[in-house]
Amino acid sequence: PFLHKRWYWLLSLIIMRIKGKSSDGQKWTTLEHNGPLFPPEYEPLPNNVVFYYSGEAFKLGLASEEIATFYAKMLDHEYTTKEVFQKNFFNDWREEMTEDERKVIKKLSKCNFSELHAYFVNKAEEKKNMTKEEKQALKEDNAKLTEQYGFCFLDGHREKIGNFRVEPPGLFRGRGEHPKMGKLKKRIQPEDITINCSKGSRIPGPPQGHKWRKVQHDNTVTWLASWVENIQGHPKYIMLNPSSKLKGEKDWQKYETARNLKLRVDSIRRQYQSDWSSHEMRNRQRGVALYFIDKLALRAGNEKEDDTADTVGCCSLRVEHITLHKELDGKEWVVEFDFLGKDSIRYYNKVPVEKRVFKNLKLFMENKDPDDDLFDRINTTYLNKNLNESMAGLTAKVFRTFNASTTLQDQLNIMTKEDMTVEEKILAYNRANRAVAILCNHQRAAPKTFEKSMQLLQEKIKKKKEQIELAKRELKEAKNAHRERPLVAKKEKVLKRLQEQLKKLQLQMTDKEENKVIALGTSKLNYLDPRITVAWCKKHKVPIEKIYNKTQRDKFAWAIDMTDEDFEF
Repeated sequence: PFLHKRWYWLLSLIIMRIKGKSSDGQKWTTLEHNGPLFPPEYEPLPNNVVFYYSGEAFKLGLASEEIATFYAKMLDHEYTTKEVFQKNFFNDWREEMTEDERKVIKKLSKCNFSELHAYFVNKAEEKKNMTKEEKQALKEDNAKLTEQYGFCFLDGHREKIGNFRVEPPGLFRGRGEHPKMGKLKKRIQPEDITINCSKGSRIPGPPQGHKWRKVQHDNTVTWLASWVENIQGHPKYIMLNPSSKLKGEKDWQKYETARNLKLRVDSIRRQYQSDWSSHEMRNRQRGVALYFIDKLALRAGNEKEDDTADTVGCCSLRVEHITLHKELDGKEWVVEFDFLGKDSIRYYNKVPVEKRVFKNLKLFMENKDPDDDLFDRINTTYLNKNLNESMAGLTAKVFRTFNASTTLQDQLNIMTKEDMTVEEKILAYNRANRAVAILCNHQRAAPKTFEKSMQLLQEKIKKKKEQIELAKRELKEAKNAHRERPLVAKKEKVLKRLQEQLKKLQLQMTDKEENKVIALGTSKLNYLDPRITVAWCKKHKVPIEKIYNKTQRDKFAWAIDMTDEDFEF
């Protein structure tokens, strides 16, 4: 307890490294927790809130009424206007109906959810208008639940749990034009859940009348509870909070692997460049794919089922996703990419490449249809296995972390000047981070409140300029009247303060405009070595709170506590 935080983290990481080499992947010795918190059971609608079918009031059973409320709550969202969403919802809803309900309800277009929708709009308004005392009581209730379910004991230490709540039932939205949007996310029961804790510890009790699917004692994983969601059949986990020691160790390991790549990247690049001239087609495809993963920070891409969104990565690119231009916009050997990446975000880029890469791509596309695989001789598994032979722990994903962190470090070194104000340094940091977000294709839709917030900023700037003009006139009058020096000095001080405030507002507006459709948070949380940011903040006297919010500071506590200002990625 008397150790300085920095040494605590350093000692933990050293122990982790030693244990990792000697204990067969063991992550913990003892783990005890209270299990997950389930959402409340469905509360039936009041009798005066009516569902109509073909203009007639129709009383739904509890199961189908609950599902109807999921749709009703979303009536003002664009999802409910989409044909796929409507079709999937209606099919799943009918499956949960009673036989009598199915005989009557045959078309979604004849369903009227308006009263249900209005009821939930009113409930939301009531929640907004709660008294201070009611809000405080709710806050206290949530705090009690967090105290009971939000912490575990890991190797005798009290650690925070990430999301300890089981997701409530609802309608699946998905990203982009997902083919399963609108399908029913079913209520998760204790019988669906596997509990993970240490042997001999107190096993959390399931809700009354229920039992767990399974209780296991696997100390090679860090999750506390797990189940499989019904939409895509993916496992879901309750994990430790990002601020926990185990998560910090995993993060540190990830960024150390990326730093190790820095020492080996030149030889790896020489190898994949020599592959471009290989007699074996598989080697050529591997060389070109690695070039794209390295140069463009493309995700490797994995094999997917047919009923998922049509998203691809490098290895799963099809012929239709690229267009070759011998010359374009005054540049030679240009590849034009156009495909849907992760989360159905469009990746569109026109990139000049090496002549040998261009010729190989032309070769890979010969005698193929648009929907044929571009890299038909390789896949992600093969690529990662090959990379691991070049460097232990190296995968395609490590290149993304390496290039993102390298870009941030280089951009910060270029953009940061000693004579900048703190606000100018923050703008420089966000611009460096933006370069990473563009590299990694971290886009977002412009926030709904963007126009309004920009308008408010413009009004503030206009008002500040008016105040500056007034301050200038008052200063001029004071000087012309040969008033005493203290009064002139006071007027000068007021003017200077107003000009500084104007500059801050203008920088804020520039920053907001530039970040309109770029998501800076994703790279911060997942791809940028936090030690770069911490060292930069310490070196340039920028408060870490200006760059990292509370969640990010908790997640990167290990970096904040053990990084000096002279750290370089």
